[in-house]
Parts: sequence; C-alpha cells; structure tokens
Amino acid sequence: MERLDKRVAGNLTRFYVVALCVVALLTISGLFLIRRTIRNLNHDSRVVNVAGRQRMLSQRLTKLAILKVNNIEHHDSVRFGALLALWKDSHEDLLSKKLPVDRGFVTWKSPPLDTMFHQLTPVFDRIYNNLSIIGSDTSGQGGRERALAEVLASEPDFLSRMNSIVFQFDKESFERLENLERIEWILDLMTILVLVAEGLLIFRPVVNTTRRVVRMLTESEDALQLSNQKLKESNNQLVETQKELLRLEEEKYELQLTEDRVRAGALIEGQEEERKRFALELHDGIGQMLTGLKLHAEKLKAVQFHDEKHQKRFDQLVVLIQDIIQTTRQISFNLMPSVLSDFGLASALKLLCQQAADLSGVKVVFEGETGERIQMSRPMEIGLYRIAQEALNNAVKHANADEIKIKLEQNKNHVVLEIADDGKGFLISNLKSEEGQFLTRNGMENIRTRTQLLHGEMQIISKVDSGTRLVVQVDL
Repeated sequence: MERLDKRVAGNLTRFYVVALCVVALLTISGLFLIRRTIRNLNHDSRVVNVAGRQRMLSQRLTKLAILKVNNIEHHDSVRFGALLALWKDSHEDLLSKKLPVDRGFVTWKSPPLDTMFHQLTPVFDRIYNNLSIIGSDTSGQGGRERALAEVLASEPDFLSRMNSIVFQFDKESFERLENLERIEWILDLMTILVLVAEGLLIFRPVVNTTRRVVRMLTESEDALQLSNQKLKESNNQLVETQKELLRLEEEKYELQLTEDRVRAGALIEGQEEERKRFALELHDGIGQMLTGLKLHAEKLKAVQFHDEKHQKRFDQLVVLIQDIIQTTRQISFNLMPSVLSDFGLASALKLLCQQAADLSGVKVVFEGETGERIQMSRPMEIGLYRIAQEALNNAVKHANADEIKIKLEQNKNHVVLEIADDGKGFLISNLKSEEGQFLTRNGMENIRTRTQLLHGEMQIISKVDSGTRLVVQVDL
C-alpha cells in the first residue's frame, strides 16, 4: 500500500507540475502580448493625436498669418510665436521618432512612416520659414505678403501629406491588432490541448487509482473493526489503570498538603514563640536599661554646663534616648503586643489601628466590640492579628488609600475579619498563578497560609480605582 501511494503520487505530481507550467507559460505569454499591444496602441493614439494636432496648428497658424498680414483685429489670445514654436517642436519629435509622453518617450519603427516624414520635411521647412518671416517684426509688408502667398501655396500639400501619415498610423495599428488576434487563437488552442492532455494523463489515472484504493479499503474494513474491538478492550483496561493511578496521585497530593500545613504551622508557631521571647527581652531587658539611662540623664539636667554647646548636646542626647525607648516599645509591640493576651483580639486591633494612623498619617478606623472578649484559642487570636497586621501594612504601603477600615465581628460560631481600603485597587488575575494559587506578592502568601492553618476561608475583592476588600472567616 505504501509503495503504491509513493509510485502514484510521484507520477501524478510530475504530470501535474508539467501541465501547470505549460498552462502558466501560455497564460503569461498571452497576458504579455496583450499588455504590450495595448501599450503600443496607446502610444499610437498619442502619435495620431500629435499628428492631428499638427494639421490643426498649421491651419491655425495660417489663419493668424492672414489676420496679421492684413492687420485684421481678432480675439485669439495665443501668441503667434509660441504657437509656431510648439508646431516646430512637435514636428521635430515626430521626425526623430521620440515623442515625450508623461515621464518617457514613445518610439516606433516603420520604414514607410520614416519615408513619409522625410518627404514632408521640405514642405514643413518652407511653411515654417515663411511663417517666421510673417511673425518677425523686422519684415516689411511686401515680404510678409510674399511669405503668406508661399504659405497658402504649400499648406494643401502639407495637409495632404499629414493625412497620409495619420492613415498610415491607423493602418499599422490595425495590422498589429490582427496579428495579436491570430496569436491569441493559437495560444487558446494550445491551452485547450494542454487541458485535454491533463485530463487524459492525470485525472483519468487518479480516478482509476481511487477506485482501486477504495476497493482495498473495503476489503480491509472487517479486519479494522476486529482490531478496533481489541483496542477498545485494551482501552478499558487502560482507563481503569489510569483511574487507580489518579487516585494514588490524589492521595499523595493530599498527604503532601497535610505535611506542608503541619510544617508551616510548626514554623509559624516557632516564629511566634521567638517573637514573644524577643519582645519580652526588648521590653524587660533593653527597655528597662534604656529607662534607667533616661532617669540618670534627667538627673544630670540639674548640672550646669559651662559651655552652651555641651548643654545643647546633652539635651539632644536626652531626646535621642527617649526616641530609642519609644522605638523599642514599638518594635516590642509589633513582635507580640501584650494587649492581645491581656484584653483580646478586638482591643489589640483597635490599638493597631491607632498606631498605624499616627505613623502613616492615613485614617485607619476599627469597627468591633471591645467590651466583651471573643472566646477563641490563642493560636487563632495570634493568626487573625497577624493577618490584619499584614493586610494593614499592604494597604498603607501600596494602596495609596485615604481611609482604611478593619472590622471584626462574631456571627454565631464564626469570626469574620475584614480589612477594606478606598485605594487604587488591582486586578485579581495579576495576583494569581496559572493554577489559580495566590503568588507571593505583598504578603498575600503569608495571609493565605495563616488562613489555611486556621481552617478558614479567605476572599479578596478588588477592582482598579475601586479599592480592595479582604475577608477572612474562621470557625470557632
């Protein structure tokens, strides 16, 4: 079957390429001849127009010469000298067989026309010389009258010869058309012969080969159906195997997710413990030492310094110590706020909003009940606080918002934390990967991980120039 396909394809391809090449060659040849003849005919019409114009110009010049010699007033606005120069230039162009048209030259080759133009030249020169005498201001009246007589005597001969030239141009154009018609008939006949040969040598073998191939396909149909039946049974077994592999992969993936959650939970728990320890060290250790240093420095204020510069530097030192104490307290609060363990999540979030507003200059509002503490586990309190802290930092740094709102409420056995701003917003599609997972951008991965560890649900709602809203819901 394969050898038959190759043999048939090779033979048909060769015949078909040859037939197409011949048809294309004949078609291109016909188009070339037609375009060339049309261009020549167009040039012939230009030459005939110029020749006809020469007749008109000679008659007009004769009329103007008569009016000029007899001093008769007329309304012809053209200048006699310019008209005479145009007549002479056109005759020289026709005589030299180069007629300027547009950007090129029209040329022709015809011995009869060359002979006729050379015979016309003496008559033209005689008329031109006498017209030049008439147009000259230095010629006398008698000379002009004799020149006019010569012009009137030569004009019929000039017009007769120009008529013969025009008729000769028309005759040669008609002969070229007849020649083109004969060539077109020959090309059409050759094209028909090529098409007939193509039908006999190409399409007929294609029909025979197709009939033979269809018969072979029909004979092999039963064998193909049997093979398909066996293949179907094999496919069923393969599908069952694939389902089993898919189930195993899903179990493996779930196990890996569980391990990742446990590992992330342990890591976050270790971080929180380390933050708590470090916050206590800052507050109880370095904070107390700085407070003592501040007390000693304030006691030294009573000492009078002899140098005013020393007094100024000492005052700056006291202010610097106070700034260090305040910064240390702020770092300790960010690491692990004591108000979170003493008064609960609502109070800690309210204090967080106040501090963020003071530091950033952005209006930060907290909505929630701070009087009654929501009963939840300590890991849940810390997780929700870190989520609010991360979201608030993102809003302050990236949202360009005028107002940020943090809302905490308890709905039956759910806790809902919402952080909303009126900033520039963003496209959610730019925040997700192809698999739909949130990318590590602006702390969103940390928020998503903490939400998963709390077995909660996270939702982000944002549009460009319409703000952003983050909602986290956790079961108590």
